[in-house]
Amino acid sequence: MSLINRFELSVPLIQAPMAGVATPSLAAAVSEAGALGSIGVGATDAAGARAMIEEVRIRTTRAFNVNVFVHAGAKADLSREAQWLDWLAPLFAEYGTEPPRALRTIYKSFADDPDMVAVLLDLAPPVVSFHFGLPSTDLLSALRARGIYLMATATSLDEAHAIEAAGIDAVVAQGIEAGGHRGVFDPTAPDDALGMFALTRLLVRKNSLPVIAAGGIMDGAGIAAALDLGASAAQLGTAFVACPESAADDAYRAALTGAGAYHTVLTSLISGRPARALANRFTALSRLVDERRPPDYPIAYDAGKALHAAAKAQGEHGFGAQWAGQGAPLSRVMPAAALVGVLREEFELRRMRGSVERCNVP
Repeated sequence: MSLINRFELSVPLIQAPMAGVATPSLAAAVSEAGALGSIGVGATDAAGARAMIEEVRIRTTRAFNVNVFVHAGAKADLSREAQWLDWLAPLFAEYGTEPPRALRTIYKSFADDPDMVAVLLDLAPPVVSFHFGLPSTDLLSALRARGIYLMATATSLDEAHAIEAAGIDAVVAQGIEAGGHRGVFDPTAPDDALGMFALTRLLVRKNSLPVIAAGGIMDGAGIAAALDLGASAAQLGTAFVACPESAADDAYRAALTGAGAYHTVLTSLISGRPARALANRFTALSRLVDERRPPDYPIAYDAGKALHAAAKAQGEHGFGAQWAGQGAPLSRVMPAAALVGVLREEFELRRMRGSVERCNVP
């Protein structure tokens, strides 16, 4: 049974998890409106995840998704980390402070976090999705035994094949247009940077799992186009950042309507892994970085967050992790439930027009 039918969604829409931005109130509002709301717990610990899941359940009785990061463990390299901090030091000095003395691994991978595993097995959210890779076979079996519907992100056909082989229920085809962290399993491997259109068609034609298209989709016409490509549903993230229920701060919201929205940048400088963000002072550093490589994710993120905090304290917001996809200029400001309603209307209108056009073909 497809995700849409199993959870009785009235529109084939999934709100992307957007760790740090997607709040329980946002996820619940989306689910209540007939789509699938999501929260990301990759940037919190087990206690934080439990609180978020329980809050969603207080706010809605409908299905929702919990997303976890399954990245390979970061390899500490004191020399590389020191060089990175030295390179960033002039920017810290610009805001009257010094960089941290050392960097920490601030987030655990789901694969190395038994406490997070215990929370998901205990609370058994309706849907769990994986980003950056897959957990062990034993863990997948344990989640499946709790009746949880499983999804995972793929940026290539090889990743999709691995997801299919693992017995996952559905695959999220994340095109290069998507905002936030790119879900590549191995960030050091070559990336074909496939767009949503080509990747969705590849997965529909050469993989047997239901496909959820993601990347640059901002309106109902985009959802309809994704389904015309053979996808079962579309996943939208950037479209929900401007909703009042999201945790985006005022600077992030303002940047979403600024010039940077027209020039999103895929960069590893902020967190140590490729991620697409609104063009700002942090992404501009890509032109100056030369051959330097940031430390592994999430060690580099510790430096990025410290720089953002130092700059923000002085009124500069251009070093924030303002994740957004290439469709950012199409963002609309409205409550999440209203946005789902608009997306549903646009989707149904586009599908109706398509049916009429096909009927009129001689």
